[in-house]
Amino acid sequence: MMRLLSCSLLATTLATAGVQAQEVQQSKKSAPNEVILHAWSWSFKTIAQNMEEISEADYDYVQTSPAQTCYVGENGGMALFSTPDDEFKGKWYYYYQPTDWKIGNYMLGSRDDFKAMCDSAYKYNVKVIVDVLPNHTAIDHTSVLPSLDNAVGGHENLYHANGFTPITQWNDRFECTTGEMGGLPDVNTENPDFQYYYMQYVNDLINLGARGFRYDTAKHIGLPSDPLDAKAKVNNFWPIATGREAVKGLSLLMPDSIFIYGEVLQDKNVKESEYAQYIGQTASNYGHFLRSAIENQRFDAQTLISWHHPASPDQLVTWVESHDTYCNAHESAALTDEQIRMGWVFLTARQGGTPLFFSRPEGSTRDNYWGNNRIGERGNSEFKHPEVIAVNRFRHAMANLPEMINSGNNGTVVQVARGDKGIVIVNLSGKNQKLNLATTLADGIYKDRVYDETFQVSDGRISGNLKPFTSYVIMH
Repeated sequence: MMRLLSCSLLATTLATAGVQAQEVQQSKKSAPNEVILHAWSWSFKTIAQNMEEISEADYDYVQTSPAQTCYVGENGGMALFSTPDDEFKGKWYYYYQPTDWKIGNYMLGSRDDFKAMCDSAYKYNVKVIVDVLPNHTAIDHTSVLPSLDNAVGGHENLYHANGFTPITQWNDRFECTTGEMGGLPDVNTENPDFQYYYMQYVNDLINLGARGFRYDTAKHIGLPSDPLDAKAKVNNFWPIATGREAVKGLSLLMPDSIFIYGEVLQDKNVKESEYAQYIGQTASNYGHFLRSAIENQRFDAQTLISWHHPASPDQLVTWVESHDTYCNAHESAALTDEQIRMGWVFLTARQGGTPLFFSRPEGSTRDNYWGNNRIGERGNSEFKHPEVIAVNRFRHAMANLPEMINSGNNGTVVQVARGDKGIVIVNLSGKNQKLNLATTLADGIYKDRVYDETFQVSDGRISGNLKPFTSYVIMH
């Protein structure tokens, strides 16, 4: 991977957050052939301490949870999730409730901790993505700090005119982009004073070493074609956030080096094609189809070859599960680590998309999805399982090679071939199976990179033995 400028060097070579950019460019909407580790709820110090292993597992990016000042709930407790009966208090989603846009919060660490993490990322050739959320503030809007209110010209100017009206019609673009979501009051992201204040935060993150941003609730921030809130003159947040426009003389730093994607969950009347002009997007529908295939132990070409999205595959961030599917409705929490791993191997072996691996809590199980229930600590070891590492390396080695996907054994075995240089085989079933599939590999004897199992290719077909719920990675 290409080395980045060190954080200390950045301090002397980049403009400060308040200086005008000399040239306005577009940020990156894709990160082709790369892989993201979502270090969900890991503290900045924990990420730094594990950076060498993250690098050795062949991740290109590590994504942090939100870094800005946030609501202090449950008396500052550090549980991922607590009930009234729990002695140890806290909620993971408090870091999704901003009270100011400054670096550092009580849940994940200080500004200095963030910088130390970025310095560690540079040392190990890993890039940092920060989860950012300009769309709303904390539910308790009285907890917003005076510095934020003052920067936007008073508390009333922080929010849309419609910002305290709950969304009832989720497919109505005016309600969706200006209304209160789940009790979270909607920020007037079109207010130039807010945009300037927010972009200072973003540029501060970049100056400390951030190289990407994941925009939470992105589909709730209006596009240029969307209806205007009464307080807004123009829907220009996305042109500013991605470096196409400046606000009050301030532009996004290093736009051509910054990868930006947004949580644009797919539904009716979501303007995916217009969002694709500005940012990468999450392939949420694809994740649902992939989880269904894993759960049913059956590959379905009709649903799993298409990405189910109008944007280019290179502009999609893909996943087996996300923190939302795991934590909110617990839609994916019933899948075992083995099942998630099989989905990851299939997804990451494919051409297209930028796969994101969600790190589940340490000690989590199907019956106890909160595991050790501690914010700041490292997740379980699945992010560095040998199959995961092998397919991450496979993806890099197979960059730009075309894919061929086929299945056998009544859909319980699936193959992803990349040109004639490598294949991945996944046994979706809980049974030992015999493999016999058409393949793109040349005739010969092959060993997989994880288990050293032997496979034979003869007359364009590959044969061998497959263990239950196991993936095999073959390269030559």
